[in-house]
Amino acid sequence: MEKQIKIDTEYITMGQFLKLAEIIDSGGMAKWFLSEYEVYVNGEQDQRRGKKLRVGDVVEIHNFGKFLVTK
Repeated sequence: MEKQIKIDTEYITMGQFLKLAEIIDSGGMAKWFLSEYEVYVNGEQDQRRGKKLRVGDVVEIHNFGKFLVTK
């Protein structure tokens, strides 16, 4: 089951997403988190903190779940 993460803007960065999804406590943890965990965006691995996520994107992180970016 996918968890939905709602955004009010055109896009959010991966770092902002991780904080909004309550996976990390602060934006400063994003770089460390992305170096330790495999993150997949729409089925492709992507470890960039600045990766732009838009409505409809699916983020999957092993042991954390699957997330759908929605409006």
